[in-house]
Amino acid sequence: MDDFGYALGVVQQGGKPPSAKPWKGEGPGVFELVEDARGDTYRVVYTVRYEKVVYVLHCFQKKSPSGVRTARSDVELIRERLKAARTDYKVRYAKKT
Repeated sequence: MDDFGYALGVVQQGGKPPSAKPWKGEGPGVFELVEDARGDTYRVVYTVRYEKVVYVLHCFQKKSPSGVRTARSDVELIRERLKAARTDYKVRYAKKT
């Protein structure tokens, strides 16, 4: 958790942590952090598509039965949360004229 917290702090300050990798399938501005601890793998997926905020889309322990592939349920959840983040950003930060 400390490593993820530090890395997300770097992101909030406008930086890119060395451990960040592009998340495939959702286009630019979506990244993942991967950490191994005690034989398990953990991931955090976040987006920096929006100027004023960083949205953490999903944090999970990697438990895919198919090896390196991320479980479909996790991928779908990330996709849904990215849509929700887009809506939230428009409501909270859109310029009101």
